[in-house]
Amino acid sequence: MQFRGDIPTPALLLDLDAFESNITAMAAHLLVRGKAFRPHGKTHKCPEVARALINAGAIGCCAARLAEAEVFADHGIPGLLITTAVIGRDKIARAVALAKRAPDTIYCVDDPDNVRELNAAAARAGVNVRVAIDLYFGRTGVLPGPPALALARNIASLAHLTLVGLQSYDGDAAHTTPFEARWARTDGSMAKAIETRALIERDGIPCPMVTGGSTGTYRFDAENPGMTELQPGSFVFMDLDYGRIGGPDGREYRDFKNALTVVTTVVSRPHGFAIVDGGYKAFSTDRPFTPKPVDLPGVTYGWAGDEHGRLNLTDSPREVKVGHRIEFIPPHCDPTVNLYDHLYALRGDRVEGVWPIAARGKSQ
Repeated sequence: MQFRGDIPTPALLLDLDAFESNITAMAAHLLVRGKAFRPHGKTHKCPEVARALINAGAIGCCAARLAEAEVFADHGIPGLLITTAVIGRDKIARAVALAKRAPDTIYCVDDPDNVRELNAAAARAGVNVRVAIDLYFGRTGVLPGPPALALARNIASLAHLTLVGLQSYDGDAAHTTPFEARWARTDGSMAKAIETRALIERDGIPCPMVTGGSTGTYRFDAENPGMTELQPGSFVFMDLDYGRIGGPDGREYRDFKNALTVVTTVVSRPHGFAIVDGGYKAFSTDRPFTPKPVDLPGVTYGWAGDEHGRLNLTDSPREVKVGHRIEFIPPHCDPTVNLYDHLYALRGDRVEGVWPIAARGKSQ
């Protein structure tokens, strides 16, 4: 049997009690409001996590990339929604092959040429491919309204594609602050999506699904009668970034627990500082703030290279020695997870499982 103190560092740890609490809270919130639940796999890239979500009532799993979806399909995860358009001959061939073995997979599209290429490949393979129109809310997609209707008509004219709905993800809404501004932002974006669905269906084209939402906006999107499903991701782990977006009772977002940490070891102890074995290769560096030590209030982390971090111990509440283990909440969970081959699932201090991050690096 392995315990927390046996894990070689740096390593990614998952607190199973917090993780399961987060899943239960989100699933229950959406169930009582009649919303389907297709959480995003780009956060965890881990079939065991996806399976836990399916067991809690999720209808499937979003994947940011085709390669992620292929990994989830290999592990028997159903209901895949690939949220990035599949572009290019080779990727389209892979997409059609995936549709053949996982027929309920959905592909997001926003370009008429890409739609025609996807249909041609599906025709050659003798399969039908399910697609969702990606609506533009600041990143990818076609504009809501008449431009989306034009693409829907294009899809409806093609024999080997079936339109199943709209991908309506507003990424910037997830981190809009304060709380009331986030509510207004997502309500405005999703209203455009719902109006677009109505426009398409008035044209006689079925458009049953409106999917979107995030960990930051799930409260509001779950109350929107036009949304059919939500696709939050980071709630399973949480991170410092989401903790800062604010909630109804103040500047801290408290809806979910921090379940994910990175454990490091103190490897050197210069005067006033401690050097840990976790640097750029142990944490994401895409945020302007650094990892936060757990249970060491007043101690700050600074980058000290690829392999190391520097802790300022001037205000440390306790002595820190070489060999001590220190855990950190990462700034951003998604890219941090992508740095590791597996995560250690712990119940208290006991390791219950070592879960492969099987889709790590699968960005193609």
